[in-house]
Amino acid sequence: MKIPSFGVEEWLNVWENDAIYDIAGSSIASFSLDEIIRIDGTTPEEFFNKLLDRKMNYGYIEGSLEFKEEVSKLYKTVDKDNILQTNGATGANILALYSLIEPEDHVISMHPSYQQLYDIPKSFGAEVDFWEIKEENNWLPSLEDLKRLMKKNTKMICLNNANNPTGTIFEEDFLKEIVKIAKEYDAYILVDEVYKPLDSNISVPAIVDLYEKGISTNSLSKTYSIPGVRVGWTATNKELADIFRKYRDYTMICAGVFDDFLAVHVLKNKEAVLKRNKEIVNTNLEIVKEWVKDEPRVSLVLPKHVSTSFIKLDIPIDVETFCIQLLKEKGVLLVPGNRFDVEGHARLGYCTHTEILKKGLKELSNYLRKFDN
Repeated sequence: MKIPSFGVEEWLNVWENDAIYDIAGSSIASFSLDEIIRIDGTTPEEFFNKLLDRKMNYGYIEGSLEFKEEVSKLYKTVDKDNILQTNGATGANILALYSLIEPEDHVISMHPSYQQLYDIPKSFGAEVDFWEIKEENNWLPSLEDLKRLMKKNTKMICLNNANNPTGTIFEEDFLKEIVKIAKEYDAYILVDEVYKPLDSNISVPAIVDLYEKGISTNSLSKTYSIPGVRVGWTATNKELADIFRKYRDYTMICAGVFDDFLAVHVLKNKEAVLKRNKEIVNTNLEIVKEWVKDEPRVSLVLPKHVSTSFIKLDIPIDVETFCIQLLKEKGVLLVPGNRFDVEGHARLGYCTHTEILKKGLKELSNYLRKFDN
């Protein structure tokens, strides 16, 4: 099995530790351990006293009963027994693809998107076609294009909703149209749903709640701001959960007793977490709007209150060279768009801590001035 380098992760592995102003990430500003423990008034002493008596064994293999119960509350149709804990959403995506995709299957993946969703199926021997999202259409794809891509052997449609890197979302009506198309071919729909729109006016249901062959994957890394706890999950119907269980035994045993314990604490306090994060998203998005308005070398299809965005840069050099020079001279970290197969763009993780965003954008503008002469 051969697979290419993971473009974004390879970039971050090399450059992330050199950043003074990290505005490349796609999580909402990460909590410290102290902050997340105290979010409901719990003290660290109270939290750890409950944990100290726990045996450091494997714990619950598929996730604790409390974990499954809390995750199931995020969906309308998913029984808690059909929630499977994974090592982040990356583990959830791998589990779904490993369980279902075989050589000579046909897979359609939105593009640009999270590289897992197309290169893992390719590595399994599947034929993969790209369903292109288009900047001139606010980073939305065409349903007619999807219909043209479908084949008799189309096994799965892979989506990232909201999309990484662009921040665009497929709302409910659009998702229902995709479901209609998938049903005609009896195809699965896998949706990586780690980026939840924090706007109550936007309706983005989980795919598992719309379609019996829908597979929802998610984690606590992005919208819930604790990527340091490597906990994710799959949410499916019973038939798929039973298939996944078999393959899951080959890919992981458990997430760990401590990780599960903290994950339950976060999920029980999700309303407080989301309230804090909605404020960050709203504040920082307004900062980015004003910055783009005043920055002649940048344009942006605004993300819909999700934590990742994809700026377009008017620069006379290739974007990876630009990002390396920007980091070395100004300490500002972006992810160059070529790591998503899109030249001339960069992922701007605007939902970092607000002061870091302000300083990072100021230094980015200062650097862009060198191209004005």
